[in-house]
Amino acid sequence: MRRLVMWDIDYTLLRGGGVAARAWKAAFTEVTGVAWQDTPIFGGRTDLDICAEVFSAHGVTDCTPERFFTRYVEKIHEIKHEFAEQGSLMPGVKEVLTRLGDDPAVVQTLVTGNVPEVAAVKVAAFGLDGSFDAEVGGYGTDDSVRATLVRRSLERARAKYGEEFRPVVVGDTVNDVTAALANGAVAVGVATGTTAAAELIAAGAHTVLPDLADADNAIRALKA
Repeated sequence: MRRLVMWDIDYTLLRGGGVAARAWKAAFTEVTGVAWQDTPIFGGRTDLDICAEVFSAHGVTDCTPERFFTRYVEKIHEIKHEFAEQGSLMPGVKEVLTRLGDDPAVVQTLVTGNVPEVAAVKVAAFGLDGSFDAEVGGYGTDDSVRATLVRRSLERARAKYGEEFRPVVVGDTVNDVTAALANGAVAVGVATGTTAAAELIAAGAHTVLPDLADADNAIRALKA
């Protein structure tokens, strides 16, 4: 049985340098006419979930997530060059992705809280877009609950390839770990975000890595 390795993006593969947050705030004000007041916690959450919180916190009742996301994606494309300028790749990412990509027993995709268009811009900014089968990913417009994104990705992979997969989720937050476990997936935590390794272990991660710099160790964990 092949492995479907589902990668989180932010603080797992790369740091975006705050570019997406700036685009989010600008798009929100443009679309709603309401001045930005309160920044929610973004880590490990879906864009649908964050959008609902932001609308509620700002008293917005006359705007839909779809309308907001349209402008948000436009803003991202306007400033997409800033990701490479202000962001950075996490250690070891390119080597791990390349080595897994050379393995016919592995399919790599993205399971991320980002909307699909923003996910694509982020990974392309660092030359990673060729590493993933984005068609079978799970994205922040699929559902507000992170675990559903993992399930949707599995469903898409089964439908496209006509086979069952051993799912592996890689992420830096407790939400990534719990979403993996809810779907019977192997949960590999990387302590490259704001969540400590001990918290990832306590959440039930099967393996927790400090980062991906030791490619041999990372690949062993992903293929365990």
